[in-house]
Amino acid sequence: MPGENLSRDEARERAALLSVDGYDVSLDLRSAVGEPAAGEGTAEGTRTFRSVTTLRFRCAEPGASSFADLIAPSVTAVSLNGRDLDPSEVFDGSRILLEDLAAENELIVDARCAYSRTGEGLHRFVDPEDGEVYLYTQYEPADARRVFANFEQPDLKAPFRFEVRAPEGWTVWSNGVGSQADGVWRFAETKPISTYITCVVAGPYHYVTDSYSRDLGDGTTLEIPLGAMCRKGLAPYFEADDVFLITKQGLDFFHDHFDYPYPFGKYDQAFVPEYNLGAMENPGLVTFREEYIFRGKVTRSSYEGRANVILHEMAHMWFGDLVTMEWWDDLWLKESFADFMGAFSLVGATRFTDGWITFANRRKAWAYRADQLPSTHPVTADIRDLQDAKLNFDGITYAKGASVLKQLVAYVGQDAFLEGARRYFKRHAYGNTRLGDLLAVLAETSGRDMGAWARAWLQTAGVNSLTPQVLLDPEGRVSELAVLQDAAASHPELRPHRVAIGLYRSEKGRLVRYARAETDVDGARTVVTELAGAQAPELVLVNDDDLTYCKIRFDGTSLETLRSSLGDVTDPLARALCWSALWNMTRDALLPARDFVDLVLRFAGRESDIGVLQMLHAWAESALVHYAAPQWRETGDRLLAEGALTELRAAEPGSEHQLAWARFFASAAARGSDFDLLRGLLDGTAKIDGLTVDQELRWAFLSPLAAHGVADEAVLAAELARDDTASGKRHQVRCLAARPSAAVKAQAWAQLVESDALSNALVEATIAGFAQPSQRELLAPYAERYFGSIERIWAERSIQIAMHVVKGLFPSLQDSPDTLAATDAWLAAHESAAPALRRLVLEARDDLARGLRGQSCDGEAGEAAGE
Repeated sequence: MPGENLSRDEARERAALLSVDGYDVSLDLRSAVGEPAAGEGTAEGTRTFRSVTTLRFRCAEPGASSFADLIAPSVTAVSLNGRDLDPSEVFDGSRILLEDLAAENELIVDARCAYSRTGEGLHRFVDPEDGEVYLYTQYEPADARRVFANFEQPDLKAPFRFEVRAPEGWTVWSNGVGSQADGVWRFAETKPISTYITCVVAGPYHYVTDSYSRDLGDGTTLEIPLGAMCRKGLAPYFEADDVFLITKQGLDFFHDHFDYPYPFGKYDQAFVPEYNLGAMENPGLVTFREEYIFRGKVTRSSYEGRANVILHEMAHMWFGDLVTMEWWDDLWLKESFADFMGAFSLVGATRFTDGWITFANRRKAWAYRADQLPSTHPVTADIRDLQDAKLNFDGITYAKGASVLKQLVAYVGQDAFLEGARRYFKRHAYGNTRLGDLLAVLAETSGRDMGAWARAWLQTAGVNSLTPQVLLDPEGRVSELAVLQDAAASHPELRPHRVAIGLYRSEKGRLVRYARAETDVDGARTVVTELAGAQAPELVLVNDDDLTYCKIRFDGTSLETLRSSLGDVTDPLARALCWSALWNMTRDALLPARDFVDLVLRFAGRESDIGVLQMLHAWAESALVHYAAPQWRETGDRLLAEGALTELRAAEPGSEHQLAWARFFASAAARGSDFDLLRGLLDGTAKIDGLTVDQELRWAFLSPLAAHGVADEAVLAAELARDDTASGKRHQVRCLAARPSAAVKAQAWAQLVESDALSNALVEATIAGFAQPSQRELLAPYAERYFGSIERIWAERSIQIAMHVVKGLFPSLQDSPDTLAATDAWLAAHESAAPALRRLVLEARDDLARGLRGQSCDGEAGEAAGE
């Protein structure tokens, strides 16, 4: 049998043959603590637990054969319809062969499954602070089979009953309500759900409760028990009241708009350690990465981000859990909708009323990048197998899909869109859907041709650019304003766009909008008749209000206005859109990187939106590292550090802007005086009024000191002693790997490439420390070693760890034609390598080539200016 990588064809064949009536899953997790007893570990030292699954299912063709999924070190017993099967004959390490099926079947599998250290399956974490053990599961897209035997595909839904034996003193949670008796936790049967959203969380978690109630208007009241949990060590920082506030606001919002009561009983939210994702929408038990618990002062943007994720996962209770895509081709049916609904509800229900600014500036940047890679794909993708599915949790499936839905709302109207959603839930509750099922209800509610819209927006790839063209009459008024649309040669589709075009001019030192027209742009050139006769604009902003998904371009006058007066744009969303457009121009080698850095230095200090400011900081660093000409980098380093320090000293004491500039100054620090200030802030000999250097900020200051050889191993050990926690350990590991030493780099490389001893979180931390922009020469020998190692890594490691290593260790800092040639040579010599591996290398190659084009643009600008 072909192993772990289930194909779409196999899944379709199995779904046509089988239907599942239910699962009973019994897990014995007492082996999670103490030393493993006999039978609780493998010869390789992997700690294991007992998993017994009873699976009831029907077969449409009695006598046929199929298979169940299970990834486990060993299987003790297999029984099919009362017949004992020899595990050595039917189990190959990932599948259990099922022959001569009856019309109705019962499969019982008794296995030893392995605790995970990679965040896939049942993850086991030992808290270094107090030695406590914490467990949680993470399955998407196909890792439930690491915990119990099943049919691991989203369209074979079934009810689940879990029972769990756990160490004394622990609490256990699952999707349903649980109770403990005789040392066993038993959980209520779930509604029919897919395997990948089942969940178990177990351990001595700190747990807080609340409740939500709602009058459903039919004489009944919906009561939802709420819970939130984290490790005991994070309890002092856990703002459960704010988590519950956002949760209740979200439940109100979705009940108001969906007209379908929350269907899964309770609503627990677990913030767990070493989590690979942002969060996961397990019904009744959502899991989040614990970094959403803030150990130090953070900006409003961080709270907004946490609220958005809470609401994103809540939207999944309907889009994804109640109604689930049939196969991963239609992953967008849950992720695009959850991403859109996260922002929609954030703005409509919470204190974060500027959420669309963050969406325009941050989420769309992710989408624009992904949509210009060689691996770009339509929102409805061609997913051949599970490896494809794993890589398609990307900026297109999430952010582009959400942007397309925002365009759809403008296209059909909000009322028709929401009525379509309501019909979709009621029509397909607890079932599986494809693209056509959603389009059908939207066509009903809007009366519009959804087929044409879907072909243009969901079934083609690539991003269009919209550029204004302004013609003036002799009196200085607009005689004609047109919008030009173009597309990349690789994806030439021109789409229909519902857009707003804003005209801006200067009034008393402010750039304000004085005219606006909303229209449909279609084809290569669209004349906007409504704006004829308007006074001549200083700035034309196509896609004002961010209604569509496109790259914004500027005419010559508008670009010069932004160069001189970007900070004068008064509307924060319009300003964010201008910044995003200028960043896209930098990435497209249409604006020199030094010009973008200059704009940030001159205008970022006036940015009122803290999320936009932090994004500008990240973009400025990226511009310098990847797109600036090598000969200008030293100058750019100095200018960024000087500018950041100036803004830091000028910021309001104690403000979130001051904190953002402090972090940016640390990341930009490049000279002895910068390092002296950071050391002074750490030891108390220097002070900036209002700036509190808490533990998280201490690590932020230590990171550049380590990377530049100013903080040695002893300093980092002392800091870990001060912060001897799981978070502190991750910070220390990153800083240790960042030190500018050949021996340090060799050790980090060996830990990542030659060993699998590190957990997923420490793999991420080591990669983050390994590649430092100031250490290009030191890292040069690893380019060749990278290409010699990645195929073996892909074969030997779990896909999550392999993805981290392949993406994180690509020699992007060796940004030269030689590295580009080496990448092309590997691709040419490995045409038969796993498609998912080739995709990662192709994407990294594209980023590298884009960076080289940007460096050429920047170098030419420097030469023209005599720099």
